[in-house]
Amino acid sequence: MLNRAIVVLLAQRIALALLSLIAVSVVVFAVTAVLPGDAAQEQLGQEATPEALAALRAQMGLDVPAPERYLRWLAGMFRGELGTSATTQLPVGELIASRLPNSLLLAAVTALFSVPIALALGISAAVWRGSWFDRVASAGAVAVVSVPEFLVATLAVLVFAVQLRWLPALSYVSDIESLGQMLRAFAMPVLTLCCVIVAQMMRMTRAAVIDQLEAPYIEMVRLKGASPLRMVIAHALPNAVGPIANAVALSLSYLLGGVIIVETIFNYPGIAKLMVDGVSQRDMPLVQACAMLFCAAYLILVTTADVCGIVANPRLRHR
Repeated sequence: MLNRAIVVLLAQRIALALLSLIAVSVVVFAVTAVLPGDAAQEQLGQEATPEALAALRAQMGLDVPAPERYLRWLAGMFRGELGTSATTQLPVGELIASRLPNSLLLAAVTALFSVPIALALGISAAVWRGSWFDRVASAGAVAVVSVPEFLVATLAVLVFAVQLRWLPALSYVSDIESLGQMLRAFAMPVLTLCCVIVAQMMRMTRAAVIDQLEAPYIEMVRLKGASPLRMVIAHALPNAVGPIANAVALSLSYLLGGVIIVETIFNYPGIAKLMVDGVSQRDMPLVQACAMLFCAAYLILVTTADVCGIVANPRLRHR
């Protein structure tokens, strides 16, 4: 049973996440509203007459004051009505639904590879802290974190696609018919995303496990003659589950930033590529919906990390 302190903290975190989402919606709408040009100008071109532009803007609802447009847009978001694309005239929900499985598949494959590798490296570095393995792994993690995703993606294309010709430079998920084609299509995008995620998660996992290994109860277990393996697996890791889950959730949140770069460079047909195309076409309803989707996913991951940290805190679990 959760005690009252945990329930209060969880309610506070969830309420804070909802308020943050409202604040983000204001920022997203304001930023997209001040972008130069609009969808009407993009559709009709530079030679359009002022009368034609005014008529199309009225048809799109762009002649309404910004506060009123924001309230209508926010109310539609709460009802699940994401609006209509200004360029394709298709419902934004349908456009997102057609791309969302691709982005979820890329995120799932990345998590499938990155989480076990990062946890294994982080736990091993913590157990053998101070050794050559710990120094090499920590230095490598810092070096990888310092390299931006676009540089990793560019180098991967130059090496594996241009020089060695082992992998395709672009990812076409629609042509996948076998496991080998799937591996070839996802190899470079997943490699690019895993670099930063594994490094971040490994460092946070190492810190969480070391914190438990330096706790007084571990010293008592060591004095009782427990083997190092039993000391780590049976005593340190169960108490580090909360911090490790927090590290996994926070590290996976970096996916949301890196996936925009990766989908653009590798022409991967996901939500991020859809949003980038919407920006180039001044398709504001599409851009706003995609941006809110990314922000909501980030808040869910961060809130999940907070919840894991709260629930795993023994001072809150026990009175």
